[in-house]
Amino acid sequence: MGRTIAIANQKGGVGKTTTAVNISAVLAKKGKKTLLIDIDPQGNATSGVGVEKNQEKSIYDVIINNVEMEEAIFKTQIKNLFVCPSNIDLAGAEVELVPMMSRELRLKEKIDKIKDMFHYIIID
Repeated sequence: MGRTIAIANQKGGVGKTTTAVNISAVLAKKGKKTLLIDIDPQGNATSGVGVEKNQEKSIYDVIINNVEMEEAIFKTQIKNLFVCPSNIDLAGAEVELVPMMSRELRLKEKIDKIKDMFHYIIID
């Protein structure tokens, strides 16, 4: 079972993305299969690991359109490091989630389905 770690802080500019990208890269370099989930509409963690932000599927599709996480995971140039990208579409997700049932569990349920595929899941 993979270990999930969220890098979170309400204040901006404190190094959350830098921390998430660096921890993910180090774990991958140590041979641990690692997934970096970018949950920031700016998508800086996505581009930080060398993946284009405008992928066909993203974390937005996973949360809002009920796409399976496996469909939105992409390899990076670093061996053992994968990313579920983000893009500007995620900015409207909060409003779109309001009428949805169990909205607070959507991401957790998607992660639960894939957590055995990775040693670590890092959420930025």
